[in-house]
Amino acid sequence: MAARPAAIPAGEKPAAALIPMASPEGQELLLRRRTLRADYGSLSQWFETQANQAYCGVASSVMVLNSLAVQAPPAAGYGSYRFWTQTNLFAAPAGLRFARPELVARQGLDLAQLQGLLMSQGVLSERYHGSDLSLEQFRLLLRRNLADPGDRLLVNYHRSALGQAGGGHISPLAAYDPQTDRVLLLDVARYRYPAVWVDSRDLWRAIRTIDASTGRSRGLIRVTLASPAAAPPPPGTQPPRHPS
Repeated sequence: MAARPAAIPAGEKPAAALIPMASPEGQELLLRRRTLRADYGSLSQWFETQANQAYCGVASSVMVLNSLAVQAPPAAGYGSYRFWTQTNLFAAPAGLRFARPELVARQGLDLAQLQGLLMSQGVLSERYHGSDLSLEQFRLLLRRNLADPGDRLLVNYHRSALGQAGGGHISPLAAYDPQTDRVLLLDVARYRYPAVWVDSRDLWRAIRTIDASTGRSRGLIRVTLASPAAAPPPPGTQPPRHPS
């Protein structure tokens, strides 16, 4: 899914420095009183390293499903214990309509395939393409969803927009600090990059890059167990949704 990223418009600042979560500054951000971290504990408990270089979406999905306690199929080698793995994620025949493991291992997942694979496991999801989101709408998503323990956010972005080497990638988001406007990205390629705090403007640029395999921008997937009963957002700030 690697694609040539969209150029940063003239006058825009380059990507801000990434802050590793494990650094003193990263830990300070995580522990701030106003940091929105409702998803951090459950996601960190189920942190996965992707099984191969194309399985970022698979590892991210496994983290999300386990952290939401979605009923899982048997896990080979664990007897009666059931939890999601990067193998049994493909056990449901319905999921194979969206992605087959042998193809994903070569090509990865695009945003629509990621959503389809997750929904085939019985969860609900909403798809947001970066090109449809203003920066304020993106920040609204971060604020609302990272304060809510009942949902998860997966982000599909291009690494180069964050100043990293590489192409398209998928990982879960775990926390947001409104004071510094940074979001915590739990990178599932742990052999390559650590979990980092990213400036929200840089991540917004990164999800607006084009995925060459689809011709559409990257974006986010919001995953829930049930339709949330939430108050309506302020007028003009509700992002467009792509529920299927």
